[in-house]
Amino acid sequence: MTTQVTPLSEDSEPGFFSRLNDRAKRFVLAIQEYFTLAWKSIRFMFSRPFYAGDVVQQMDEIGVKSLGIVLLTGLFTGMVLALQTAVQLKTFGATLFIGRLVSAAMIRELGPVLAGLMVAGRVGSGIAAQLGSMRVTEQIDALNTLGTDPIRKLVTPRVLATLIMLPILTVINDLVGIIGGNIISSLYVGVPTGFYWRTVWDQIAADGFALRYIPIDFIHGLVKPFIFGAIISITACYFGMNTTGGTEGVGQATTKTVVTSSILILISDYFITQLLMALLTV
Repeated sequence: MTTQVTPLSEDSEPGFFSRLNDRAKRFVLAIQEYFTLAWKSIRFMFSRPFYAGDVVQQMDEIGVKSLGIVLLTGLFTGMVLALQTAVQLKTFGATLFIGRLVSAAMIRELGPVLAGLMVAGRVGSGIAAQLGSMRVTEQIDALNTLGTDPIRKLVTPRVLATLIMLPILTVINDLVGIIGGNIISSLYVGVPTGFYWRTVWDQIAADGFALRYIPIDFIHGLVKPFIFGAIISITACYFGMNTTGGTEGVGQATTKTVVTSSILILISDYFITQLLMALLTV
């Protein structure tokens, strides 16, 4: 019995490279559109008309309504952090210094990153769903018809509100996390509350101050939320404004927003930390 070998299509290899080329072009175009949206949304903050009412509304939606999940996240993160470090520090007889470890971890890393991830999950998905629904129902096209710039009206207030509220949520997250560590250290380990808070301050002041008055830990903890806030809001607005495919497209936009924002937060966290450590010689 003879077998016939089907020859490969001559167009298969060029077709593969053609598809690869198209994907690369779309990726570069998406990056260009992303940064164009970011530039316009920030530039419109300093020009008229300025929609102050929309900014206040978004501050309430992004900040006040996210307070509950941030409080829970910070409290239990600080508690479990103190619990885990107590087990390790007992080996060296250094449980009195739990406050230093909890405050350093919360202020420098866990506070900003966890607040950013929580806001990305709750707020980022909400922004993408809102703008995506407006896109598929042609409400954004209606704004263009009426002579209103959709970026100025819809994107800029959300970006500005996130830039304002995420640092505030991060400070609250840090404080509640340190309080959670205090609860565990006093009830479980037996560290006096006064001594715990003194070690917290020792850690804050240990690395010195920038510009004489600002603890370097605070710079680490407050620079990151501004960048994370920009990442979350611009990413959510980008996917929301470019939604296609009806209600199914809205769901895909929200999923892409949460995944992309979370990945960008984790990646940028490393580079921001490396940069700040180099600049501040910590």
